[in-house]
Amino acid sequence: MEVVLAYILDLLIGDPEGYPHPVRIIGRMISSVESILRKYAKSGKVLKIAGFILCGFTVSVAFVTTYALLYIAGLISLYLKYALNVLIIYTCLATKDLGKAAGKVYEELSKDDIVEARKKLSLIVSRDTERLDIEGISRGAIETVAENISDGIIAPMFYAFIGGAPLAIFYKAASTLDSMVGYKNEKYIDLGFASAKLDDILNFIPARITGFLIAVSAFLMGYDCKNSWRIFLRDRLKHQSPNSAHGEAAVAGALNIQLGGLNYYFGKPEIKPTIGDRKEKITPQHIKDSIKIMYMTSFLGLIVFYIGRELI
Repeated sequence: MEVVLAYILDLLIGDPEGYPHPVRIIGRMISSVESILRKYAKSGKVLKIAGFILCGFTVSVAFVTTYALLYIAGLISLYLKYALNVLIIYTCLATKDLGKAAGKVYEELSKDDIVEARKKLSLIVSRDTERLDIEGISRGAIETVAENISDGIIAPMFYAFIGGAPLAIFYKAASTLDSMVGYKNEKYIDLGFASAKLDDILNFIPARITGFLIAVSAFLMGYDCKNSWRIFLRDRLKHQSPNSAHGEAAVAGALNIQLGGLNYYFGKPEIKPTIGDRKEKITPQHIKDSIKIMYMTSFLGLIVFYIGRELI
């Protein structure tokens, strides 16, 4: 029941500005530990070892600290422990914030303010947005929603149902590590190796569950369920990451659009594999559609995981 209450809290409140969010605290810890490790780790081999230390230390501290806080709270009051468990799990979910962020992009496009739409999109993507047209902006917002359905909602919910707040925070710590150091560029190819691999392992099951749930959501909401399932099976492994394309493939199929293609990062072009078939031209309306699918998928995930835990 704690996860259900946390989910409701997330829908109602989201992530208030200024709130001491655990992910921000974890992020600062990662930056501090990284700077210390880099003082001593210089070569590739040593950096890879340092990366394992960084990864192991971060997820361990996150898990143990959360477990200890709940234990202490339980000594004071079982009600306090219950409330704290709900509160921590709530901070791990990003349903409302994901919909809100993409919704702001849609709002600016609906007002034909392409300059402001680019600014709103730049807050949620790493690609350059200055040269994007309406279709490119819309595609960026849709890809963000589709990819983060698993990372920001289904995966932390999955682990919260299995191991409560400690395991949910463990997952968020791993996810934060991957987002900060899990890159295959010169700076992080060695230091981020362990973090990237752990994130791949933790997201393996949730990503596939997400693709399935998106196809079911498409059926329930009147989108193209058959095509969602077809594209999910066909294109879900097109990204270098074994998990990141699952949500995008299922959403692209449901909306009969094509995601991926040319993006610019720091002024340099990068062509990513295309996902889905271009049956329809991407429009701002597809952003709204992707948000609707995201909400339905999150709700289905909650129901499926709740029933699954009760049956087990």
